[in-house]
Amino acid sequence: MELASLADLVLQLRAAGEATRARILILLSHGELSVGELAQVLNQSQPRLSRHLKFLTGAGLVERLPEGAWVFYRLPGDGRPRSLIDGLIAWIDPADPEIQRDLVRLREVKGERFAAADAYFARVAEHWDELRALHYSDAEIEKAVLAAAGPGPFDTVIDFGTGTGRMLALFSPLARRVEGIDLSHQMLTVARSKLEAASAANAFVRHGDATATPYPDSCASLVIIHQVLHFLDDPSRALREAARVLRPGGRVVVVDFAPHTLEHLREQHAHRRLGLSEADLAGWGEKSGFAASFSRTFAAPNGDKGISVMVWAADVAKSAKRSVA
Repeated sequence: MELASLADLVLQLRAAGEATRARILILLSHGELSVGELAQVLNQSQPRLSRHLKFLTGAGLVERLPEGAWVFYRLPGDGRPRSLIDGLIAWIDPADPEIQRDLVRLREVKGERFAAADAYFARVAEHWDELRALHYSDAEIEKAVLAAAGPGPFDTVIDFGTGTGRMLALFSPLARRVEGIDLSHQMLTVARSKLEAASAANAFVRHGDATATPYPDSCASLVIIHQVLHFLDDPSRALREAARVLRPGGRVVVVDFAPHTLEHLREQHAHRRLGLSEADLAGWGEKSGFAASFSRTFAAPNGDKGISVMVWAADVAKSAKRSVA
């Protein structure tokens, strides 16, 4: 058991022992948030919240994640500080009126974010594949995806965030069944049309969330997560979900943007993150029970004005799956 010095413990208790900072810890227990989102929920100025967050970060109770012009905050994933936070939160009555108001407002703020993303996907659904092609060569990426997945044949392939169903069409000849989920009904409409035109009789789509899919445990041999993680608050949840639905020995293939500095993608294209690093994926994957097996990065086609793309794959341990709760 990791022990704290008296000075560290006093510092952390002082950091948590103030009303606004305690509310921040409770909110972050529901997922990482930007300082702007915390300001919306708590109805306080960003400078004031920044001072509170600096205190919490200095005490090791909160992690600060600068990303371009934005800064995100999250609780530590594990260790003694996280145990202390969880223990303190467990003593707080969840029915406390102030906590309830914060959580209602948190749902509203997240709802506004999701609505903006839904509006974006509805607007671009018909032209989604064309938009993606502006960033990189689809043909080269798809070759790398097939190489990362392995030769097959596959039993069941699930595509998290299937978009227009392109990955389903790609893997349809290699699998007994391919199925995709997406939160956008407009995208699903386009996907159904394209899969029918491709005569992919073994391909199906349904409405679903990549972080809480409707599939049972150990039902898939391959999971694809294609250009999804940079839209998510907590990409690690999608990897944990992939580990849950994969059979022992199954594989996940991730395609996403490498880290970049194109800030306009947040507002214009609903990106939550400015890319993901291989270290990010390796860390999240290891905690979910994956062992990395493939990685390739495609350089940005237009230098600083373009975006590099990474194809990454990892396998679930064949002996016994680790808990992903």
